[in-house]
Amino acid sequence: MFLVYADEKGNVYDHPELLAVARNGDILTEVLEEELIPLPEGATLVSLPDTVPVGMDPDTGEMVKLDGYTSVGALIPQGFTRLLLPGYVKTDKTSKFPLFGYTAVVWKDDRFWVAGRQSDDPHQWNPLHFPMDELRQRVEKTLEMFPQNRILHHLSHCALEYECLTASNNFFHRWEGSLPVSYTCNAGCYGCISEQPEDSGFPSPQTRMNFKPTEDELVEVMLHHLQTPESIISFGQGCEGEPSTMASIIVPAMRRVREQTDMGFININTNAGLTDHIKGIVDAGLDLMRVSIISAIDEHYNAYYRPRNYTLENVARSAEYAASKGVYTSINYLCFPGVFDREEEMEAMIEFIRRTGIKLIQLRNLNIDPESYLAMIPPAKGEVFGMKQAIEIYQEELPDVVIGSFTHVPPEDLQRRKRLDKK
Repeated sequence: MFLVYADEKGNVYDHPELLAVARNGDILTEVLEEELIPLPEGATLVSLPDTVPVGMDPDTGEMVKLDGYTSVGALIPQGFTRLLLPGYVKTDKTSKFPLFGYTAVVWKDDRFWVAGRQSDDPHQWNPLHFPMDELRQRVEKTLEMFPQNRILHHLSHCALEYECLTASNNFFHRWEGSLPVSYTCNAGCYGCISEQPEDSGFPSPQTRMNFKPTEDELVEVMLHHLQTPESIISFGQGCEGEPSTMASIIVPAMRRVREQTDMGFININTNAGLTDHIKGIVDAGLDLMRVSIISAIDEHYNAYYRPRNYTLENVARSAEYAASKGVYTSINYLCFPGVFDREEEMEAMIEFIRRTGIKLIQLRNLNIDPESYLAMIPPAKGEVFGMKQAIEIYQEELPDVVIGSFTHVPPEDLQRRKRLDKK
């Protein structure tokens, strides 16, 4: 397993002698065979700005910096969970990486490999299923049908400019589609991809919606998408704030839709901090709820989410209420090697999942500059197991909880709705 690195022009090389090393948190470590999978289809190799690559001398075991070159990482597609960060040393400690999830990559057996695991079936999220020429035609046709709907105009930008696959599904009329609703948020997430303070040093990779939609616009988008048993419409997208802040229009819109159709599933991706608002949305007919979380330890959670007028306890109560009303609940667990796998983090999260009745863990790679993130959260207090072993512990401790990467629907509910469709 040899070091992969790049020159200043972006040409990528494999080193003939130096072995690859990676990082688990801030610790440089060897890459084990059992942690590797072939570079997945759809993955991208990227150079890490203001870094030098680090490899291991196979004879001495010493770490060797490769001055004059740049470290390389991989951006792996959805459905794959990274197990290690790239091995590198920053040449400029004030420099911050763009907000992506960087994975260790090595050269072995005449091909690239990454430190990762497949956590879900990536079929529906393969970019090959979203041909741009067809997407443009479908966007044009949909906007002709709904010329006044600002949400669909907004989503057309997300689909065509950002190549957001969830937004694209609205126009392909299938699977999980987007329904952004909020330009405000009750959290100030450190790694927010749609809104960053000017002095943060992180350029936001996309812009947030800048209008308040109407109830009629929501209903229009929902009825347009919810036409098959498998369809999902989701509040809470990367291009918006916290959707539950708009409960005053979500609740009546959901009720109007459910008066007209039982087809498909209504989902909300939420921080779940506004418990009263979440209760109203649940009672209006919510089917699925995915709670965004990075830790079940208050100090860590608060450092990243920077919640405004809510606490982690509010999040737990919201999830408990939703589960008690039959909503299929999951967590969008933001994972970072060297943190996710800490003993105290795992103990707290397992307790949170058991208490709240979570049915599904969606493992998501945290898009963040590693040094910035590690500097703001509490240091490790116990053993650090490694990502692979940590996931295996979750599987053992929570045998009835599904571990994946995407929003899923309960199979029994899907079968019931398929029967309704046939009638």
